[in-house]
Amino acid sequence: MNLTELLTESRTLCHADAVSKKRALELASDALAGQTGAPSSEQIFSGLLNRERLGSTGVGDGVAIPHCRLADCNQPMALLMSLATPVDFDSIDNRPVDLLCFLLVPEDGAEEHLQTLAGLAELLSQSSVRDSLRSCKQSPELFQAATKLASKQVA
Repeated sequence: MNLTELLTESRTLCHADAVSKKRALELASDALAGQTGAPSSEQIFSGLLNRERLGSTGVGDGVAIPHCRLADCNQPMALLMSLATPVDFDSIDNRPVDLLCFLLVPEDGAEEHLQTLAGLAELLSQSSVRDSLRSCKQSPELFQAATKLASKQVA
């Protein structure tokens, strides 16, 4: 699935105030838990934290793609977050992270999960995409930029 199918304006947070990796995961868990078909905040946080314990989802260049599969997740969904101040995320390049794209998928969606992760990684590996997202000042603007950039990826 493409980001345009997974992201909504209500799941887009611009300049979120997170002082740590844990706090960023908590903010995302709380925001995602309020969505239709989503598990509880505690289940989401636990799933994301357990995945991080396997190895950081910080992919480099200030980007992280925290993700997990959850039994109580009824549909794939994403949350895009930019941070007001970059945080340490144990990234592969040891750089702090300020762009995060969270991905939740149903437990039985392994193949879809991997394809979606690959697409997100490809999209966010482009410096022009990262620059465009980082230049956004408000959540609606971040959502519009992300969906416009992701739709170009499909074309």
